[in-house]
Amino acid sequence: MTPVPIRYGARPCSLVVCRGCCCGDARKNPGTDHAGQLARLREAAAASGGRLAVRTSDCLGPCAQANVVVVQPSTEGRRRGGRAAWVGFTLDEDCLDDILAWTAAGGPGIAPPPATLVLQMIDPPKN
Repeated sequence: MTPVPIRYGARPCSLVVCRGCCCGDARKNPGTDHAGQLARLREAAAASGGRLAVRTSDCLGPCAQANVVVVQPSTEGRRRGGRAAWVGFTLDEDCLDDILAWTAAGGPGIAPPPATLVLQMIDPPKN
């Protein structure tokens, strides 16, 4: 895959990783290395040359589908019609592989998500 070039002032594809009351909680999902997953995402962002950003949120809302990651489009992806994709049950390395492959390919609006990731997409909470 060819990396998406970065334009000055453009926002990269970004991941919002929920780490609230349920997401990232070893009591709710004891078989998941929550800290290791977050570290892996942050390492990928650091190695992306500015094409990926990662941040955390206290609670995104859909606790029944923990762990939740929101994949937000880059400026270019949004220009092309991409919208944030909410991914639930991000509990294993395969899911992280899919998220990172999708963002490396450009993310929402630029590249289609892997089919396995589509199966984990959830609706955002209604405010």
